[in-house]
Parts: sequence; C-alpha cells; structure tokens
Amino acid sequence: MEVASNQPSNGAESLGSQIRRAVIWRSGSQILAQTLQWAATFLVIRILDPHDYGLYAMTGVVLGFLNMLNGYGLASGLIQREHVTEHQVRQLFGMLIALNVALALAQLALAPVAARYYGQPAVAHLLRVQVLIYFITPFAALPYALLSRTMDFRRQATANVAASIVGACTALGGALAGWGVWALVAAPIALFAARAIVLTWNAHSLMWPSFDFRGAGHLARFGGIMAAGQFFWFLQSQADVFIAGRHVTPHLLGIYTTALFLAQIFVSKFVPPLNEVAFSAYARMQGDAAAIPRGFLRALRVIMLVAMPFYVGLATTADPLVLSALGDKWGEVAPIVRLLALAMPLMTLHVLYAPACDARGRPDISAGNGAFAAGMLTIAFLVSIRWGITGLAWSWIASYPALLAIISWRSIPVIGVSARDVAAAIAPSAIAALGMGAVVLMADRALPTMPPHPHLAILVATGAATYGLWLALFARGTLRELVAMVRKRPLPA
Repeated sequence: MEVASNQPSNGAESLGSQIRRAVIWRSGSQILAQTLQWAATFLVIRILDPHDYGLYAMTGVVLGFLNMLNGYGLASGLIQREHVTEHQVRQLFGMLIALNVALALAQLALAPVAARYYGQPAVAHLLRVQVLIYFITPFAALPYALLSRTMDFRRQATANVAASIVGACTALGGALAGWGVWALVAAPIALFAARAIVLTWNAHSLMWPSFDFRGAGHLARFGGIMAAGQFFWFLQSQADVFIAGRHVTPHLLGIYTTALFLAQIFVSKFVPPLNEVAFSAYARMQGDAAAIPRGFLRALRVIMLVAMPFYVGLATTADPLVLSALGDKWGEVAPIVRLLALAMPLMTLHVLYAPACDARGRPDISAGNGAFAAGMLTIAFLVSIRWGITGLAWSWIASYPALLAIISWRSIPVIGVSARDVAAAIAPSAIAALGMGAVVLMADRALPTMPPHPHLAILVATGAATYGLWLALFARGTLRELVAMVRKRPLPA
C-alpha cells in the first residue's frame, strides 16, 4: 500500500489554497498556544527565582544536544519524498524507537558528568527525569511527518493547542505548589506527552514498527544530513550557555537565558512553525523551477514585515517591558535583551534559508551553514565571556553580520534568488521599523518618570502608529500582498 503522495492534485491554485490554509492553521494555533504558554510562563517567572532558571538551563545543554539526534530529521526525509509506502512508514517508526532508546541511555550516562562539569549535583537528578521525553518522541514524530506530507496542519493545530494547555497548567501548578525548578522539568514532559497522544489519534498512526531497515537508505541519508544540521544548530544555540555555566553563577545564567528567551521569542516560537509549512510547500513545488524562489521571497517579505518591528520594538522598550512582564527582581534582564534584540533580524534570515535549501534536496547546505555558525559563535563566546553575560550579548552583535554573509553566499544560489532580491524583500520593513524605533526613542526620552505599565503602553501605541505610517509610505506592495493572502485573492506573480 502506498501512502498519499505529496504532490498537488489540482494544480497550482489548489496548492496555493492548501498553503494558505496551512499557514492560517499553523500560525493561528501557534499564536493561541504561545499565548497560553506565555501567560503561564510569565506568571511562573514571577514565582520562581533566576537560580531555578539557571539550573534548568544547565540541563538544557545535554537535553538539547541529544534532542538534535531524536529522529525528526528522519521524519523530514519522509515528508520530502514524493512517494512513500506503508512499509517505509513502519521502518521510520522502528528507527525512531531504536534511536530514542539509545539517546535515553546516553543521557542517563551523561547526567553525572554534566553535574560534575557545572558543580551542581541537582543537574544529574533533573536529567534523569527528563529521559522520559525520549520515550514519547517516536509517538509524536511519526504522526507529525504523516500529517505534514498531506499538509494537514489543522489536525496538528489541535494537538499543539491541547498540549499547550496541559504544559501551561503543569508549569503554573508546579510553581504554585512550590516545586521550584521541578516545575520547569515537568511542564515540557507533560506537553510532549499530550501532543504525542493527540497527534497519534489524529493521524491514526499507531502501528507495529519494523526493525528491518533494508531499503531505508534514503531516509537514513536524508535524516542523517538533517541531523547534522540540527547538531550544528544545537552547538550554535547552546554554546553560550555551556561556556557561561562554568564562569558565572546560576543567578547570572538565569538572567542571561531569560533575556535570550525574550529576544528569541519570534525567531524560535513563530518562525519554526512557518518553516514547517514552507518545507512541506517547497517540497511540493519541486517540479516548478520558479516556484520555490518566488515563494521564498514572498515568505521573506511577509515574515520580516512582522519580525522587524518586533525586534526594534523590543530593543527600544526593554526596560518597561521587562519590569511590566517579569517584575523588579528581573530588572537585570533589560540591558541584555536590548543588545540581543539587535542581532535577531540577522538570525531570522539565517533560519528562513533552511527549508528552501532542504526542499531542493540540499540539506547539506543547512548543515554546512550550521557548522559555520557553531564555529564562529563558539569562538566569539569564548572570547567575550571574560566580560560576563554583557560580553556574551555583544558577541552576537559582533559576529552575526559576517556569519550571515557566509550563510547567504552559500544559500542564495541554491534557492535560486539573488542578494539584490533578498535585500529588496527586506528593505521596506527594515526602513519602516528603523523609523519607528527612532520615534519611540524620542518619545521615551520625552516622557516623565512613571510606572512601567503605562510607560510601556504609551511606547507601544506610539510605535504601532509610527510603523503603520511608515509602511504606508515604504511598503504598500507588501501590505497589498499580505491583504491578498488573507482575503484569498490571487497573489501577484
């Protein structure tokens, strides 16, 4: 029996409608899920201490490293293939189970090593409990791949929302019950378990796995290259925490990782779901040489329309935002957020290259980009840690321009666009956001001293009005394109 093809059945218009629905369901569910999680997260941050977040960040290095190898790259190989048989699906399930059992054993072995490295015995106990995540992963990755092949993001959306409710309730309930750092450990386990249950039900993917891997070479090769890219992404994303964990206190590490969480909210929470849709869509466009570059530039214009004002606004409102959302005890976060936000537009562009290159059948480009990023940022972090967490924040700003230049040089030819095309897609929203930032800074300096909540409200209202005006002057074409997408009108070529 053959699993449904990932080719469109009714032509480009049908594919366009599927992409539109997929974006609406995936991004809509992400907004709802993140709203629930953030409401709980900010309440939990107010209850817990920076020390708790510092300990949790230490476990994240080991957990993040092993999770890069958890088999989602294999699942991506299933999505990318034009035709897949039932036997290949069962083989994938078997691979996922075998791989994650091995990762669970590896984490158990690494737990005491990590505790000795950081000088924090509690880290070993936390890591041992987090092993449960690996036994859940196969039951989430398989249905995720099957639903993504058919671009059925509606069923994925219900799983994401249900999981977010479970995770948020677990985190908040644990914090109120006095669990401390264990609330941060329990929440993702509960979230992943709920997501796996609902995904498995929605995709009807419960089946006997096959551990006969003969003929699964394509999945293994594609998944291996994807895993290599994810591994290098892990090195890039965790090198600063790994290095800082030996040089600063858990309190300061908690300040830094919380600032990083705030600065990367958009690129780490909203862009990946859109990239999931993009990868599935690009994989279905492989027969049309012009479709992928056209789709990439359209996605870049629309995403940057939201990303640029978010990052600039974050940098210009960091003080009242942190005090309003987190409370006075987190005031040290604000200057770190302000610095990190300036590097995030470059990181966002970096992340957007990956699905287009992968769908072209070139996951090696993403893996190579990750290797360059891991190497350059690790060197920057090693040099800058002597100036503490402020030095780490500055290292992002100092290293990312050169890093993005290398990544763009490698990725742009594969996607089929030019550097001028990319610059033209970003320029309108960048100009509007910079103009907005200048006005917000002037308004901030003109305001008298006041409590953080009204201070933030005035700055946000000023920024929103200014950005809307700048868009009307500099990005009318992109606005028309966004309106056409939402209103289901034909998109311009």
